[in-house]
Amino acid sequence: MMATEPIMSSGSEDISVLHRVSRIVSSELSLDEMLGEIVGLTARVSGCDACLVYLVETATGEFVLRASLVPHAADLGTLRMKIGEGVTGWVAEHQSPVALTSRASQDPRFKMFPALVEDTYEAFLSVPLINKGGAIGVINVHHRDRHEHSVEEISTIQFIGEQMGNAIAKSLLEEENIRLAAETEEMKRQLETRKAVERAKGILQRRHNLTEEEAYLRMRNESRRLRRPMKELADAIILAEELARKDSSAPE
Repeated sequence: MMATEPIMSSGSEDISVLHRVSRIVSSELSLDEMLGEIVGLTARVSGCDACLVYLVETATGEFVLRASLVPHAADLGTLRMKIGEGVTGWVAEHQSPVALTSRASQDPRFKMFPALVEDTYEAFLSVPLINKGGAIGVINVHHRDRHEHSVEEISTIQFIGEQMGNAIAKSLLEEENIRLAAETEEMKRQLETRKAVERAKGILQRRHNLTEEEAYLRMRNESRRLRRPMKELADAIILAEELARKDSSAPE
């Protein structure tokens, strides 16, 4: 892959970057789309060979790979670093950029991932994504060959990280709310299943003079035989019991 031609430092280009960041921040883009915009704009600014974005995971506090210029479909959402771990974790902890001109992997803070060919590249720049005074992510920029990171390049990518931080934080919050809602729904479903199974077990115990364990095993085996979920089987047992009661109480 050829390196992207970097933006030359000029007033008009600075305004171009400002306008593009402003459009992204005010857009209705999804989190993944926004991260794609960050990767593309960073590549345009730096002329890099690779760009990766890590975002903090609320549940663990770890920084997880969420976007990449070079395809990493199998690694997105799985590669992670703790705060202070690797250059990425160091940048997140200190909220300060790190620029390595060459032999980046030999920096004592560097943590190499075998899955990332980018970690074998010479030059490395890491910049924090900031929101309300805290790092919510990190933008990593890689060059295959030795690369002197100019003051303009570093400051422009810092600007992107600072301006995009708030929009990314909002998207992360929305993502977390969706995750929590899904967890709540799953807990509700599991609770309903347990209640139905407990009630169905009680019916089988009374009908067939079974122990609780025997009733459960009968339900489990029948569920497997019929290839039906336990909840569905329990609901069928409960419905049959209710219908039987209605029939027995109906006037002749």
